[in-house]
Amino acid sequence: MDWNGIQNFSSNLVFGILLFAMISYWINLSFFSETNQLAKIGNFSTLFANILLFFILCSRWIVAGYFPLSNLYESLLFLTWSLLSIYLYIELKTRSKLIGAILIPVALLINGFANLTLSPEMQKSSPLVPALQSNWLMMHVSMMLLSYATLIIGSLLCLLFLVISKYKDIDLNLIDTSSLPLYNIMVDYYEVKRLSSSNEMAELGKLKLLQSLDNWSYRIIGLGFPFLTIGIIAGGVWANEAWGSYWSWDPKETWALITWLIFATYLHARITKGWEGKKTAILGSLGFFVIWICYLGVNFLGKGLHSYGWLS
Repeated sequence: MDWNGIQNFSSNLVFGILLFAMISYWINLSFFSETNQLAKIGNFSTLFANILLFFILCSRWIVAGYFPLSNLYESLLFLTWSLLSIYLYIELKTRSKLIGAILIPVALLINGFANLTLSPEMQKSSPLVPALQSNWLMMHVSMMLLSYATLIIGSLLCLLFLVISKYKDIDLNLIDTSSLPLYNIMVDYYEVKRLSSSNEMAELGKLKLLQSLDNWSYRIIGLGFPFLTIGIIAGGVWANEAWGSYWSWDPKETWALITWLIFATYLHARITKGWEGKKTAILGSLGFFVIWICYLGVNFLGKGLHSYGWLS
């Protein structure tokens, strides 16, 4: 059985499904705000795409005999799967179509880059190079990619906050938070504005949406930061085992540290300084670009100890 062919076909099918889901969400958000039917179709399509990605990863694991995180192609598939899994959970809790409309395009771009840009040789499973033949591979790389997925989503919500607030300072304390449930429903400002002729109601909907974005970005970044910390520590232990040094100031290590410092500053500002709204959204948004430099940008240089199976 040609497993590489089956996996490539499934991955291309995921791209088509995500494209369909993205269009469904955008059409629903733009023209049919009063109904959720198209959004439900998009949600179901995304769930099916996620199941296919899970099948691809599991089949590569079984066939190759190691956890499928040894090259750029496999890491992109795992990142896409992680993003979609977290997105599906968030949408289940918030019931917001806006989440899918901004997160599915990101997953689509990642999957498209994996399928359309990387050569067929880079997409095939291959034996692990000696440096990757370690039990630390699963621990280190999976934690780093899970942290990237959660932090990308959290920082995207920060970017969305800045866009909707038009980069203005918003007093989020105007709404009584005691009346909001634990998993507060995201009120889509666009829906309220479309369905209500009252400017006051529209502004209330906008304020509730901004408060929910601020709250959820904090929660998700708070979840991703421990993943990032564990991933960096596991990488240090693995590096000491493989090369005799916990830290070598490799470009990837340096940018991982920069990423850690930015999100540590974000959490410190929220927890100890009580920052919220625009200030923390700026910090979180900065993290979005730093993550991509750390994950992909450094590897385009083709230098350093982290070039195995990437673009070298």
